[in-house]
Amino acid sequence: MRFRITHRRITFALQLVLAAEAAFALWEMHWLTAGFTLLIIGITFFPALLERRFRIFVPPQLQLLAILFVFASLFLGEVRGYYMRYWWWDVALHTSSGFLLGIVGFLLVHILNEIERIDMHLKPGFVAFFAFMFAVGCGALWEIFEFSMDQFFDTNMQKAMLGDPSGLTDTMWDLIVDTIGALVIAVLGWHFLKHGRRESFLERWINAFIERNPRFFGN
Repeated sequence: MRFRITHRRITFALQLVLAAEAAFALWEMHWLTAGFTLLIIGITFFPALLERRFRIFVPPQLQLLAILFVFASLFLGEVRGYYMRYWWWDVALHTSSGFLLGIVGFLLVHILNEIERIDMHLKPGFVAFFAFMFAVGCGALWEIFEFSMDQFFDTNMQKAMLGDPSGLTDTMWDLIVDTIGALVIAVLGWHFLKHGRRESFLERWINAFIERNPRFFGN
């Protein structure tokens, strides 16, 4: 409960920052920046909407990480130009995305594996493999999206890196760190299913998700 309150306060503070940025952009008639910032604000409400509208409990730690990721990648990275200021910003965020997408992929297949009315009996190794491939696949789709935006709208999402102006080095390092993050989550998830002991943050989140969403697991 205490962390949930902290999560709400941090989320509200970030939303205030975004609202101030959007208002300033509108005042200065920077329409693209204003629209993009308003879109980010809408995204930050998505976890709460998911929980209230569909009655799906999402661990507050995961909600906060997702919101912080959106704030850091879209607002600080794109709007405030952190990708250009700090060479390591892109690497750190893509590693984080590998973690987050790995967790989402793991929860998705674990739900399907545990629902009684769905006849699936997947071994821990395959569940972990699915989570890994889910995260890597989403990372690859994102790189395609960046390439498409640069080609059709003349943006600069695939940035010059390590002396390579083409963006290829940036893309490859993004995919590499995505893969590393996804691999870490896949190993932790496999360990949870194989041994069932609460020894990592992922295992605690999975157990909380199972306990608070009993209808998904036939309880």
